[in-house]
Amino acid sequence: MTVLNLDQHKKVPPNFSLFNLGFRPFFLGAGVLAMLSMLIWYLLLQGTLSLADSSLSIVLWHTHQMIFGFSMAIVTGFLLTAVKNWTNIDTPSGRPLFLLFSLWLGARIGWLLLPFIPEMTQTLLVISAVLDLAFNLYFALAFARPIFLSKQWNQIGLLVKVVLMGILNLLFYLGLFGVLEQGTTWGIYGGFFIILAIILTMARRVIPFFIERGVDEKVSLKNPKWIDHSSLVLFLLLAISEVFLNTPLLTALFASALVVVGGIRLFNWHTAGIWQKSMLWSLYLGMVAIQIGFLLFALTFFFPPLQSLAIHTLAVGAIGLITLGMMTRVTLGHTGRNVNQPPRFHTFLLTLILIATVIRVLFPMLWPEHYSSWISFSQLFWIGAYGVFVITFAPMLIQKRIDGHFG
Repeated sequence: MTVLNLDQHKKVPPNFSLFNLGFRPFFLGAGVLAMLSMLIWYLLLQGTLSLADSSLSIVLWHTHQMIFGFSMAIVTGFLLTAVKNWTNIDTPSGRPLFLLFSLWLGARIGWLLLPFIPEMTQTLLVISAVLDLAFNLYFALAFARPIFLSKQWNQIGLLVKVVLMGILNLLFYLGLFGVLEQGTTWGIYGGFFIILAIILTMARRVIPFFIERGVDEKVSLKNPKWIDHSSLVLFLLLAISEVFLNTPLLTALFASALVVVGGIRLFNWHTAGIWQKSMLWSLYLGMVAIQIGFLLFALTFFFPPLQSLAIHTLAVGAIGLITLGMMTRVTLGHTGRNVNQPPRFHTFLLTLILIATVIRVLFPMLWPEHYSSWISFSQLFWIGAYGVFVITFAPMLIQKRIDGHFG
């Protein structure tokens, strides 16, 4: 794994360093959006707020905010930081990064205002669509530039996923405006699986590295190539079946195979030392949640109502837990702090998101008569987790590195 060249910037970083590197504004923005959008989602479910446009259901509002707002912010912050690390070529900082973030933020504000200004629904949607798609394009170009300049063609797979997110967001808006009949469905489900694909790609690259260097015992983890290749093919087939073919039997078969292959990977990655460090068990349990999500997808063939629980296992447990774990680690490492000495409430915030997952997925299975209450409690713990993240990590994201380097 390439080590970030901190000496390529000779200038002294300003005290206000929010726009020095991609992870800073986008991690902070994702944390705030996670709280606000979940709170509004709660109010929409309770009927306290509503949407005026009949073509935009509250479910579409929620899923678009989570996939193309929250998740894309984390992906953007992580990849812009990582690709600079991989290539030693600068990614947007200062005014260019401020512009990129402003496009994302403007679109998010438009979506957040929809339940509060129903008479401006169409205007807000059009403005949000323009800003959102401009953000997707700008991000794709910003991510592609260092890849092509350094000729690191092994990163093309990630670039393709970034471009696909922009295309799927376009499909969503075309569906929302009545241009493409299946646009919203393809956009939401396609975007959801691409986010998972990006997480799985990055997890394969970094989690074994983090475990080997993070545990107290000496360990060398196995990563057979056949697992990488078979996982990629099976996940692609699962996504195609679920998004475009809507074939429950094929989905069940591909998901079952992924459970087996992924289970072998998790066995190879396990070592006792991970349970001593929240920075490691959070990432590992996030991968476990992915396997449980695949298992529930497989069981959906026999029990169709499990599909919602499968999706939320992947969304809350996998995306929520892994992204929080990665955001905290990247923030510590790229602000000059020791990743093995996280702040006081680190374990607490990760535990909150873990509890949110259990309540959202397991409790509805055990006590389905209280389904609405479990959703509300899960939302509360989700908001708490990201609230603790923002309070704890915002100062690190805003202020300059403690070692005086630019980044």
